[in-house]
Amino acid sequence: MASQGKEDLPTSETVTTFTPEEIAKFKAESVRTWGNGTRIYQQTAAYRLMLNTGLRTGEVLGLLNSDIDLENRVIHLQKGVKEVSRRDGVEATSGREVKVGKLKTASSKRDVPLNQAAVDAILVLRAERYFGEDSPLISDEHGGYTRPVNFRKRDYRILEAAGLEQRGLHTLRHTFATNLVNRAKQPDGTIRSLSARQVADLLGHSTSEITELYYVKKDTSRLAGITAGFDL
Repeated sequence: MASQGKEDLPTSETVTTFTPEEIAKFKAESVRTWGNGTRIYQQTAAYRLMLNTGLRTGEVLGLLNSDIDLENRVIHLQKGVKEVSRRDGVEATSGREVKVGKLKTASSKRDVPLNQAAVDAILVLRAERYFGEDSPLISDEHGGYTRPVNFRKRDYRILEAAGLEQRGLHTLRHTFATNLVNRAKQPDGTIRSLSARQVADLLGHSTSEITELYYVKKDTSRLAGITAGFDL
């Protein structure tokens, strides 16, 4: 890297996240309407749900309404979806389809707590489309599972219209993790943060090292003045 005049940055420094200003722009664009009052984009509350839970794309698209317990503010995450090539027996055919199956790892099967923003997002999604408890929370127009490729394209359209750099959906997960580990300002002015182990459990990681290395953008501003009183 040095011979090419490039800086070899720690993995944690290359993590992409959204700033509060970017989140505000994204939210504003996501709820924009046409002149007749209808929404330009469908089911955009799904992105706010990801931002407030850290769910993977396959996890959030695999959610059934019955997996959600609003009374106790928790999601019982049990399965996910992915997009695969269509097959006729062992032969691949043209086109792709959504396949429902096991989660990425054993630790991915977990209970995910819901904050108020996540609860509000779920209520908005259900008001927009609801085909019953055994149907996906984020469904297509027929009540089936939404294709991940369409979900990503919609996200890219919103980012472009909002004047934001195109970033993958994993950025929502990174932003969630970074906010929890670095700090979150409370109404009384105090700063609250979670440990990397706690966030790893929320994300479904087997170790906190994965969370720290690949999901959290370090905030070195927290080190300001920390060596005061340690003079040698």
